[in-house]
Amino acid sequence: MTIIYDLLYQLGVTANYTGFFHTAYAISLCAEQPDRLLLVTKWLYPEVARQYGTNWKAVERNIRTVSCIIWRENQSLLEELAHRRLDQRPRNAEMLSILVSSLGAVPLAIQGLGEAGGAKNSDPQAEIQPGDSDEISQVMAV
Repeated sequence: MTIIYDLLYQLGVTANYTGFFHTAYAISLCAEQPDRLLLVTKWLYPEVARQYGTNWKAVERNIRTVSCIIWRENQSLLEELAHRRLDQRPRNAEMLSILVSSLGAVPLAIQGLGEAGGAKNSDPQAEIQPGDSDEISQVMAV
């Protein structure tokens, strides 16, 4: 989970935003099961909301806030992670897709966002390992 936190910190998001934790948990869920990116409103947001005892609309709004912060604070790093120039702020699902793929967990072509396939991160320590979701759940429950 610290890999995801570090990534969000590098992008300019700090832990004083509720969306920081919602986004980190959403990224970890999508790294485990990339299909969640296909139905964010019906599948991903409700799962994050259950974890944090809120509703899916609040999760969507908080992740959108994080997306706006990333766009404002470190657009250049986001474009580097996306392997392309971004003309406008990505929507939530695309932002999550970029962040998940930057961890080396999911190739861009599988995400169904119309992007060209990108190179996976070759650093094996940067990849999410099996069992991280259990650790994430424990950290988030505290």
